[in-house]
Amino acid sequence: MNSTFVLGKFFLVDAGYACRPGFLPPYRGCRYHLKEYGNRNYPTNPKELYNLRHSSLRVTVERAFGALKNRFRIIDTNKPFHRLRTQIKLVLACCIMHNWILSFGVDEVIPEEFSWVPNDTNSQPHPAHMDDNAAWALQRDEWANHMWANRGLSRI
Repeated sequence: MNSTFVLGKFFLVDAGYACRPGFLPPYRGCRYHLKEYGNRNYPTNPKELYNLRHSSLRVTVERAFGALKNRFRIIDTNKPFHRLRTQIKLVLACCIMHNWILSFGVDEVIPEEFSWVPNDTNSQPHPAHMDDNAAWALQRDEWANHMWANRGLSRI
């Protein structure tokens, strides 16, 4: 995977990846999975809060892909029958149709947009270019500390 990234965009990755420009993994050595935070077992520091939100976002992304695969069974196969270029076009076409259905039709899998809770993001955008992994890890620390400082302003 190319390590270049678009300003303001990054890949949400698992702990197997290093913290480097464009790749945003959870902290290692901290609780991560949602089930570890059940029964009023709230995060106790910025890294745990960051990991909780990372895990929550990852589950949401996986659920969205699941909804897309359930709607369009052609992309939910282990042995695709089409060339890679055609597969890419199929996924893009399914995403376009999925978004059209969400905009103009009722969907039984995805809740109505008015029921979504917005994520208040008053944070500063990350610098235009970070050359080394240490700078990217520092940025992740800043985001975690910002989340921790503002944890009372939004849902954990």
